[in-house]
Amino acid sequence: MAIQVKRVKKGSAAFKSGLRAGCVLYKADDHELCDMLDYEFYTAKERFLLEFEQAGKRQSVWVQKGEYEPFGCDFETYLIDKQHSCKNKCIFCFVDQLPCGMRKSLYFKDDDERLSFLFGNYITLTNLSRRELDRIKQMHISPINVSVHTVDPALRVQMMKNRFAGNVLPLLQELAAAGIELNCQLVLCRGINDGAYLAQSMEELCRLFPAVQSVAAVPIGLTAYRDGLPNLTPYDKESAGAVIDQMEAFGEIMLKKHKKRIVYPSDEWYLQAGRPMPPASFYDGYPQLDNGVGMWRKFYDEFMDELEKPHRVKLPCRADTVTGVSAYPLIAELCKAAAKKYPPIRVRVHRVENRFFGGNVTVTGLLTGTDIIAQCEGRLKSRRLLLPSTTLRAEQDLFLDDISLTEFSQKLGVLTQVVPQDGGAFCRMLLGGEA
Repeated sequence: MAIQVKRVKKGSAAFKSGLRAGCVLYKADDHELCDMLDYEFYTAKERFLLEFEQAGKRQSVWVQKGEYEPFGCDFETYLIDKQHSCKNKCIFCFVDQLPCGMRKSLYFKDDDERLSFLFGNYITLTNLSRRELDRIKQMHISPINVSVHTVDPALRVQMMKNRFAGNVLPLLQELAAAGIELNCQLVLCRGINDGAYLAQSMEELCRLFPAVQSVAAVPIGLTAYRDGLPNLTPYDKESAGAVIDQMEAFGEIMLKKHKKRIVYPSDEWYLQAGRPMPPASFYDGYPQLDNGVGMWRKFYDEFMDELEKPHRVKLPCRADTVTGVSAYPLIAELCKAAAKKYPPIRVRVHRVENRFFGGNVTVTGLLTGTDIIAQCEGRLKSRRLLLPSTTLRAEQDLFLDDISLTEFSQKLGVLTQVVPQDGGAFCRMLLGGEA
């Protein structure tokens, strides 16, 4: 394998070693360089032997540099090679349920172990080569986030439509034996991998503690675009409550045995069941916050802690804010608490239904610019709109439906202020301050 260099930074160790744009890197200390992980890991040392090709000539050079000092090469893409795509056809896959008209990148299904390590993405382990698996262990790439869904081999093959999917438990055991920390996810489908299968998954995964640090269960998300896809039944109040009871009971056993629950239901279960959220202590430091586990509790506590501090309200203090259906009770409660303590505050909370996706999609992070505009136009009471950052992509400039933040603000005639996913920041912005 080899990787081609696009640019070499002047003054860098690579430049001083004679490398120039267009050269090809082959090996560092006899280790093949195939992608970004190989490049970063094997060029981190103070001294290594680099094999490369320049102007058609293959050569070697000893590189001397500071330990962990960047070597100095830039490449065509961040990962250097292509992003690994998913080879499964999961019966619950959310990407398969997307309507037309969204950003092209949203239709790509990634299943890349490098992105799991770098950005916390979840992978299924079904497309790992032996080289990639050994590299995770050798480089000690940890933690890794794994979409498990079930440890039953036959059921996992059935759910993921991949004949290699049943090998997940041996792979997890191999990674655990190598000291790799793992966070596991179970997307539960009603009547399919819950009940006895959920019990089996929790038991087998928790046997791998402390390598398995956490196991989160989330309910399937079903949009209105499921033509030709398997018929799945959404959870209701009773069935969601049953999942909570099962997981909390098992978590109590783990708490007594390991001093942490390990298994956690996501916030959606409590909202669906109409039950209060657990206290912060329940979540053991929020190991799966990005998976919607404890997000409600953390946001609430951050907000109320900030509200207890002395603030000077910047008048006039009027604003509108938007939220999805599931988070509406929380946001409405927090805004009410702020207005009670600081009467000059006037905030209107707009509960926005997800008509773009339909189905049982109610989370704020999947709201589109189209839905917010359609349901808020003419109803805003101020010229300032507090917009949750989760509705925008990472660059904070585009909604899921490709509407820009600038276009959005112009159509509603407001100054849009993006609110970080932090309760304290939301409180400060409500009071007219900065995040």
